[in-house]
Amino acid sequence: MAALAAVCSVQAGVELSTAPDRVESPLRVNMKRVGTLAPRGVKDIRSSNWTLGCEVLDRDFAKFDEYKRFLAPLGIKKIRLQAGWAKCERKKGVYDFSWLDHQVDFALAQGIAPMLETDYGNPVYEGGGGWDLAGGFPTSEEGLAGWDAWVDALSKHFSGRVKDWAMWNEPDIGTPKKTPAAIAAFNVRTAKIIRRNVPNAYVAGLSLARNKAEFLEECLKEMGEDVKLFDSIIYHGYAPAPEMSYDQVEAQKAVLAKYNPAAKMRQGENGCPSEMATRFALSNIPWSEYSQAKWDMRRMLGDLGHDVESSVFTICDFNHTGREINLKGLLRANEEKEVIAVKRAYYAVQNVVSVFDDTLTRVPKSGFSTKDCTVCTYEYAKADGARVFAFWTCAETTRKVDKEKEPLLPAGKQFVPVYERPGDSFATRPHVFKWTGAPLKDPVWVDLLTGAVYEFPKKDVCVSANSTRYVNVPVYDSPCLLAERSALKLQ
Repeated sequence: MAALAAVCSVQAGVELSTAPDRVESPLRVNMKRVGTLAPRGVKDIRSSNWTLGCEVLDRDFAKFDEYKRFLAPLGIKKIRLQAGWAKCERKKGVYDFSWLDHQVDFALAQGIAPMLETDYGNPVYEGGGGWDLAGGFPTSEEGLAGWDAWVDALSKHFSGRVKDWAMWNEPDIGTPKKTPAAIAAFNVRTAKIIRRNVPNAYVAGLSLARNKAEFLEECLKEMGEDVKLFDSIIYHGYAPAPEMSYDQVEAQKAVLAKYNPAAKMRQGENGCPSEMATRFALSNIPWSEYSQAKWDMRRMLGDLGHDVESSVFTICDFNHTGREINLKGLLRANEEKEVIAVKRAYYAVQNVVSVFDDTLTRVPKSGFSTKDCTVCTYEYAKADGARVFAFWTCAETTRKVDKEKEPLLPAGKQFVPVYERPGDSFATRPHVFKWTGAPLKDPVWVDLLTGAVYEFPKKDVCVSANSTRYVNVPVYDSPCLLAERSALKLQ
């Protein structure tokens, strides 16, 4: 903790708090508070499911040195960086990787593994493609040759330092539209160069903006046998309620298993604004710092519960030139790209990361359940058998399934939740959960948003011959835990 505390005093008047009440909220529960989740930095965690977005540095929309000091205390051990062809090669044939070296070397020194994403185009070549989001691929012979040469130089330069690689970001958006055949071909040519120079590379393909099984299948078909170049396939797919995504996620996993059973689906970019925005994903919705924090946690734990690697977008607000400030950062930044505040979402994500590392294993056939399908539940176990149960309200109502129009839903489902995005309410409702294992020896209830830990009342634990019922458990639209106290690290 001393090393972590040392990095918590930051410059420019912005301080990272480790105080027990670092996140204030209106939440009130009738239980005895016994502590707060302890933050865990990257060197306290062996590995976990998370990647943190450190994007747009290739276009100078954010400043790495403004937020780099906040990376290690968050606890996420991978970051996503965009390699930026146009920034690396401002003059034909002359490469400058020094700006990217600075980011990669800093991350490695902190114990953070960088993932390099190969994008975008380069205007120094005629037909070299668009340099920003939604830009076109290189199309001319000269542009494609320039691309190949840059990927070759990039992968040689970082071989030995970077193992994790990804393809051009969101190739399925923009004008002109890129066909599945064009996307597949561009991914394959890029991956082959990386594989040649980085033999131990972990290569993620596609990086699609959408979360659609049909489009994914079209792309994979076009790859043929070259689909085996990829260790994982990335999708994004923003949704107002994260739970709206998972029918398609499961469908995509099934599609990928047909073409490359060894590869995994990977969520490569998802986040939520901290206030209403007019541009970018999830715009024109009245978000707040509270609803952002809830959304980010629900997305992280929903991904973990569906066995897909998960990315948090993004570490810091960024000023997207010609558009507006993208407000999905865990840190607040101004138009000058200076960090001016730590948002509640930073601490909420830090709480999730502090609990859900590789010492917890998801239990697929869970014995922890509820009859109420408007509540999401997941069960995790430590090596010693200690349990951690995660849950939250994802809806207020249900609807009847239309089996003809909704073939992706599991057979036998008659009603499904009407998923709702998280809001600003902190009103909880009492809930009953059934657990088929032995009762928790020292149960605690945890609010992940604040990190507050409460002793769960013995009077609300009802043990019978074959099961245990936990009654009057507070539930709301933000992830909470019922857990063995020994499974958590408290401060």
